[in-house]
Amino acid sequence: MNRHWQSFLCALQFLTLIPVRLSGMPDGATQARALLYYPLVGAMIGLGLMLLALGVQGLPTGLAAALILLVWTGVTGGLHLDGLSDSADGWMGGLGDRERTLKIMKDPHLGASGALALLLLLLLKWSAITALLDAGLLWPLLLAPLAGRGAALLLLATTPYARREGIASTMLPGLQQRHAIAIGGAAVVLLALYSVWLPLCLLLAGYGLRTLMLRRLGGTTGDTAGALIELIEALLLILAVVFS
Repeated sequence: MNRHWQSFLCALQFLTLIPVRLSGMPDGATQARALLYYPLVGAMIGLGLMLLALGVQGLPTGLAAALILLVWTGVTGGLHLDGLSDSADGWMGGLGDRERTLKIMKDPHLGASGALALLLLLLLKWSAITALLDAGLLWPLLLAPLAGRGAALLLLATTPYARREGIASTMLPGLQQRHAIAIGGAAVVLLALYSVWLPLCLLLAGYGLRTLMLRRLGGTTGDTAGALIELIEALLLILAVVFS
C-alpha cells in the first residue's frame, strides 16, 4: 500500500503545484506507477474546478470563467501549456524534419507559433467555460482534466518515446501496459455516462494526434504528451457545449 501511496504522491507532485512531501527521491518503478494515477489527479483537479465554479456563481459569467481558467492554469504551473507551446514551435519550425523538430521543442524560448497556440487554446477554453456556466453545466469541468490525463496515460503506454533522454524516458520501461489500458478504458466508460459521443470523438482526436506524432517524430515526448492533455481538455469542453 505504501508504494502505491508514494506513486500517487509522485503523480500529484509532478502534475500540480500542490505541496507534496515524498519519503525520498522516487525510483523508476515508483515513477512508472505514478503514471497510472494521472487520471485520478485529473479528477481531483476537476473536482476543485467544479467547487470553484459553484463558489463564483453570481459573478459576471466572463469574470467567473476567467477565474476558473486562472486557477486551472495555476494549479498545474502551466506545465502542459509549456508542452503545447514547445510542440507548436517545433511543428511549425521543424519543416517536417524530425531532428530539427526535436531540437526546436527542446529550446526553452517561446516562438511565435507557440505564443499563438497558447493564445488560441486559452481563448477556446475561456469561451467554452463561459458557455457552460451560462448553461449551468459544471460536469465538464470535472471530466476535462480527467480525460486529458487519461489520454496522456494511453499515449505514453502505447507509443514509443522519441528521445533517448527526457523526463519520461526513465518512467516508461516500467509502465505495465495492461494496467494503463484498463485505467484508460475505465475513463472512457465514465465519459460515456455523460455522452456516448464524447469518448468516441476524443478517442478519434487522440488517435489522430498520435498518428501525427509517429509520422513526424517516430513517437511521443513529454512536450507532445502535455500538448495532448491541453487539446483533449479544450475539445471536451467544446463538445460539451455542442452536445448540451
